[in-house]
Amino acid sequence: MNQIDHISGHTYHGRKGVIENAFRYSIDYILLDPENQPDTPTLFSMNRANVMNWRGRDHGGEPGEGRGALWLRDKFDELGVAQPMRIALLTQPRVLGHVFNPVSFWFCFDNEDQLYAVVAEVTNTYGTRHSYLCHNDDFAPIQPSDRIVANKMMHVSPFQKIEGAYTFRFDYRLERVGVWIDYGRESGGLIATLTGPRAPLTNRGILWSLLRRPFGARRAFFLILWQALKLKVKKARFVPFRTAPVPDHPISRSRRP
Repeated sequence: MNQIDHISGHTYHGRKGVIENAFRYSIDYILLDPENQPDTPTLFSMNRANVMNWRGRDHGGEPGEGRGALWLRDKFDELGVAQPMRIALLTQPRVLGHVFNPVSFWFCFDNEDQLYAVVAEVTNTYGTRHSYLCHNDDFAPIQPSDRIVANKMMHVSPFQKIEGAYTFRFDYRLERVGVWIDYGRESGGLIATLTGPRAPLTNRGILWSLLRRPFGARRAFFLILWQALKLKVKKARFVPFRTAPVPDHPISRSRRP
């Protein structure tokens, strides 16, 4: 993977329960190999400033202090998981120096280039991060129809408790990427999706995305605040931020459905 792919896609969130709320926004993600220096267009840089860029410190550890793919490989060793032969990171890029990633995905491939694990790296608006290692039993290849369950371990939405579980589904192809997350708890939850075609990242694509979606991830952050305000108006119950007991390392494994 010697190029960066641009996923000009859509994200959908639909709240379950008595108080309903749903939205669908267009969004820009990139798909890259975090361990190699790919060919990049002029307006994009790796680990240095540009109109659009990506920095390894934004991932793998506390936001802004991460170790990138080194963190993931260390955690796999700690958990006794086989090291990937190849990693592809699906994430929002920095735009004009700013980034906020509610969730990024580390796709891990074995020596036969089969997808056998995905790490969902979740970051909330409070600056807290937790990751979920998703895999099948015996790390069998992950198919688009597979449903992988992980207990919720971190406060994300101020209108959802730390309870219940996420059910993940992943569809990784040469032409497109899709992620579906069904969060369920006793009295509600939500459904979130991210889907879009893959295309090489170009200067033209970068400029077009800036015209259509100015400020990149900063726009996503304010859209989150806008949806929170709508839920407050609908009298959704506000859940004060708190942390939940988590393992010593900020990553937890999936479990059987």
